[in-house]
Amino acid sequence: HVQLVESGGGSVQAGGSLRLSCVGSGDTIGRYCIGWFRQIPDKEREGVACTEHNDQTAYTNSVSGRFIIHRDKIKNTLTLIMNNLKIEDTAMYYCAKFESWGSMGWHTAPGSWGQGTQVTVS
Repeated sequence: HVQLVESGGGSVQAGGSLRLSCVGSGDTIGRYCIGWFRQIPDKEREGVACTEHNDQTAYTNSVSGRFIIHRDKIKNTLTLIMNNLKIEDTAMYYCAKFESWGSMGWHTAPGSWGQGTQVTVS
């Protein structure tokens, strides 16, 4: 069982940047794609980005070209660099394991996410 702890959220003006971090412990990533989803109240969660064990990455269209995901395998840390932030990026961001991603649809493994970190863009 992987335990994930997020950090790095905050408030920023539109056009600014933020960096989110996720530290994992426990089981290895295995067949999953590890990354981030976001959610705002009363809305469905939205897969944002993830990276596979072979370092291939996937991004949802709305963040492609603005966000960069990177995994440090030695430190077991996941980073999401968010550039040119937009108001619509405002959400709670969760680090999670995905069972499917990208064109296959974003579906998280049950119970595989952390407590979340808030990102607010104004």
